[in-house]
Amino acid sequence: MSSVGTFMQISPPLYRLFISAPDNGTMRCDLHVHSIASGMFTAPILDRICRESYSDPAEVYDRLKRMSMSIVTITDHDSIDGAESLRHHPDFFLSEEVTVRMPSGTEMHMGVYGITERDHAEIQRRRNDFIALLMYLTERKLFFSANHVFSGLTGRREAEDFHWFESYIPAFETRNGQMQPEANESAARLAARLGKIAIAGSDSHTIAGLGHTYTEVAGARTVDEFFAGLRAGYGRIHGVHGTCRKLTADVFNIVRSLFWDKPWTLALSPFALLVPAFTAGHWMNEIRFCRKWSSVLERGEKRKRKLWDLDSNFEANWAS
Repeated sequence: MSSVGTFMQISPPLYRLFISAPDNGTMRCDLHVHSIASGMFTAPILDRICRESYSDPAEVYDRLKRMSMSIVTITDHDSIDGAESLRHHPDFFLSEEVTVRMPSGTEMHMGVYGITERDHAEIQRRRNDFIALLMYLTERKLFFSANHVFSGLTGRREAEDFHWFESYIPAFETRNGQMQPEANESAARLAARLGKIAIAGSDSHTIAGLGHTYTEVAGARTVDEFFAGLRAGYGRIHGVHGTCRKLTADVFNIVRSLFWDKPWTLALSPFALLVPAFTAGHWMNEIRFCRKWSSVLERGEKRKRKLWDLDSNFEANWAS
């Protein structure tokens, strides 16, 4: 991090002094982007034949620049392979979406930004232990977020997961371009109540959706200043929410890419007629998941999760 970025992170007045002048413009970044390196679908059968995305990283970069993104990143699932061809771009930075095992045994998706190859290796080594990962990210002063907080994409959720989010994750994704408006609005309300940094990204697995949802920081000139501005509270979220229709179109695009990539799968093309039913069912499950947990959290009392909740001896050991 640059010295200016460090000052801005420590002191919002310094941020205003150094980079928030109107003539410095703004920086925009879609903070949730997928490419062909995101791996295979997790659903049975599809996990053997179909990728989550078929977007070429170079095409992703070009599309995001055409959509007026000032800086570009790719957040593939537990992978940085898609970044290899983009490293020569001065406005590109390395990130990933990490599948993290929570203390409750559930999983969540965490965006981690501005990393190195060494960070990636250590993040992957620790991702099945939320506390160990948290300690590493904090020590490295990396910026990270809880993505699609009110989505069931990673499976079940436990109440204690939200206590961990509250206490130790600095940013929430409050607008995801694939999530229904209610889920995004619930995430935004929770983030505001807990004082979290709000970020946004398209979460697009196809080229067409890229750059329609993004995060903006006024006056930032570098990647370091962009994240310093977010930490200082100067980030703004923009763009569209998800719809069932858009999700259905994206799935059809992925299916078409599958047929092109593996021509033998054309024999399965009659099953493509089931896509609208599949996406409608998924959409209804997402609505139920969101309403359940937003209701639980909005009527519940705030309680910060502490590390020593794991072990009654932890506090004493820490003090010693």
